[in-house]
Amino acid sequence: MNARTSYIARINRVIDHIDAHLAEPLDLQTLAGVAHFSPWHFHRVFQALTGETLADQVRRRRLEVAASRLLASPPVSALDIALDVGFGSAEVFSRSFKAHFGVTPTAWRQGAYRDWFALRRLQLSKIHQEQHKPDQAVADAFRDDARTWPSRHALQPKGPVMNVELKTLPDTRVAYMRHVGPYGGAGIPRMWQRFEAWCRERGFLAQGRATYGISQDSPDIAAPEKCRYDACVEVDEQFKPEGEIGVQTLRGGLFACAPFSGTPDKIHGAWMQLCGDWLPDSGYQPDDRPAVEVYGTDLTIDKATGAFSCLLCMPVRAA
Repeated sequence: MNARTSYIARINRVIDHIDAHLAEPLDLQTLAGVAHFSPWHFHRVFQALTGETLADQVRRRRLEVAASRLLASPPVSALDIALDVGFGSAEVFSRSFKAHFGVTPTAWRQGAYRDWFALRRLQLSKIHQEQHKPDQAVADAFRDDARTWPSRHALQPKGPVMNVELKTLPDTRVAYMRHVGPYGGAGIPRMWQRFEAWCRERGFLAQGRATYGISQDSPDIAAPEKCRYDACVEVDEQFKPEGEIGVQTLRGGLFACAPFSGTPDKIHGAWMQLCGDWLPDSGYQPDDRPAVEVYGTDLTIDKATGAFSCLLCMPVRAA
């Protein structure tokens, strides 16, 4: 493990700790302790590696989680949500929310979120257009690497119908490697290549360990460059973090699951179809747990097209 890898792993632990303890005091001393850094320099290290100050990261995550909960939990008051993510008063929450999203929490709930979502989707679309050629080059290399997944023919979807099934997934302990950047870009397939090599070296794939992809942030709320995606493999309680590989618990519960088969550039559209076509008429609404791609033990890729299969799982609860 080189020094940079160690730093990345420690910063990831801090970010995971922030998300898991939003309602608690998240002071410099506490978070430096999570990273095993001296408080004297931790804030500089954090900013250098993440591009934002520690205080900005905490504030942004509190606001993004609150924004998601405002839409996912209409009966819950804005004040209760504010307190649950660590704001001390409704006034501070409302002022911070408007400074970040440009609207009040009430206006957000009443429909102002649509403009924010449209802006984020436009940003992501432009990134995908700009990165199309680099993305294709990475996808081709991913497909042609004989050391990666076994090859087979992947069935392509024959029409627009999305078959959705409600499933209850258990909590699962996983080891993960993280990518920070736009969903649907070249960085995620490139990171999966590195993660697959790590899993293969440890025999996890030969043992039939289940694998997952976790989208930790909503691309409609978080800026594309801040979105976190984790490639994961199921591990037991004896496994300990190593290098840049961390450990977390995949939060189970009720999910709306739809099979996907296609190339990496098509998966974003499939998620949008699940959100836009199935969800509004389903009688369910999205929960604030992360979305999951379930690959199971079948990590094969189509040699000719680069297509693969997985199960898209959106966390939901009754409306």
